[in-house]
Amino acid sequence: MGTRRRVLVVEDEQTIAESIAARLRAEGFEVDLAHDGPLGVAVAARTKPDLVVLDIMLPGFDGLEVCRRIQAERPVPVLMLTARDDETDLLVGLAVGADDYMTKPFSIRELAARVHALLRRVDRQAEPEENAAIVVGDLEVDPVERRVRRAGVEAHLTPIEFELIAHLAARPRAVHPRERLLAEIWGWGDAAGTRTVDSHIKALRRKLGADLIRTVHGVGYALEMPR
Repeated sequence: MGTRRRVLVVEDEQTIAESIAARLRAEGFEVDLAHDGPLGVAVAARTKPDLVVLDIMLPGFDGLEVCRRIQAERPVPVLMLTARDDETDLLVGLAVGADDYMTKPFSIRELAARVHALLRRVDRQAEPEENAAIVVGDLEVDPVERRVRRAGVEAHLTPIEFELIAHLAARPRAVHPRERLLAEIWGWGDAAGTRTVDSHIKALRRKLGADLIRTVHGVGYALEMPR
């Protein structure tokens, strides 16, 4: 039997933190807890978790700063928790390296499912890639080196942003429904998180250009043919 995966939960509300920890431990994870920003960074440096569940609102300094410091030390998938359905917070969270987010109140069962999905994606990324680079107009997606360039300028993407743009670039102009993107990129079996797709698309537009991805209203998104 392999080594159990380790998850760090950084959450200042003790009841929520303990509920998350209990569920993840029941599903076979090793779980560490931290209740403020500085301790979260310190525990991450010491335990080197496979994944971090991170609240945005924390004592000491907030979850965005925790995420920034953790990612600067060692890239790790981060699932952010926010008490507010605030688009700005979510986009900033994605910009500093978060891979996914959930808005409180949330289902502990759904949180555990998202943790599993994030780790499955990490495992897929670790598999050897033999695909040639995808070139669409001035956009180049290199699945071997996991680099994305537009007009020769490299964009610094989070792991899930890379997966999303690679998925769209593999079939340019094709319309990708939000629900299918959730299933194929995030590994979710329902459409409950379609705003997650929308937020990541906004982040990609900010990094790669607003003209690159077309919204097909009521359906999903398509990659344009950039010049």
